Amino acid sequence: MLNYFIVFLISMVPLIELRGAIPIAIGMGIEPIPAIITCVIGNMLPVPIIYFFARKFLLWGAQQRFIGKICKFFVVKGERAGQKLVAKAGRGGLFIALMLFVAIPIPGTGAWTGSLGASFLNMGIKSTALSVSMGVIIAGILMAVVSLLGLHIFGL
Repeated sequence: MLNYFIVFLISMVPLIELRGAIPIAIGMGIEPIPAIITCVIGNMLPVPIIYFFARKFLLWGAQQRFIGKICKFFVVKGERAGQKLVAKAGRGGLFIALMLFVAIPIPGTGAWTGSLGASFLNMGIKSTALSVSMGVIIAGILMAVVSLLGLHIFGL
C-alpha cells in the first residue's frame, strides 16, 4: 500500500508527473492497470488548483521584487504558447490540441503545463479537465507499455 502512495505523490510533482511515476510503479512491482489508475488520479489532482490559481499567482508574482523575473518569464511563455496553439489549431481545435499536447510523454508537456496553458486561453475548467484527463490517460498507457517493453527487453 505504501508503494501506491509513493507513486501517487510522485505523479503530482511537476515535470515528473505520471511520466516518471509509472515506470517507478512498474519497477516496484505494481501491476500496470493499478499503476495507471493511481498515477492518473495523482496527476489530475492538481489540475483545478493550477487552472484557477497558477495564472493569478504568476501575474501577481511578476510585479514582485524577488520573484518578478521568473514569474514574468512564465507569463510571457504561457501567453506565447497559447497564441501559437490558437494560431495552429483555431479556437475549435483547442480541446484536441490540448489533449494531444498532454498525451506526449515527455517532460514539460503534462497536466501542469497543459492546465496552465488552458487557463491562459480561458478554455473553461470542464473542457480543460476533460481534455487534460484524456491526455494524461493516453500518456499513462504509453508509459506503461514502454516500461513493460523495457523490462522485457532487458530481461528484468
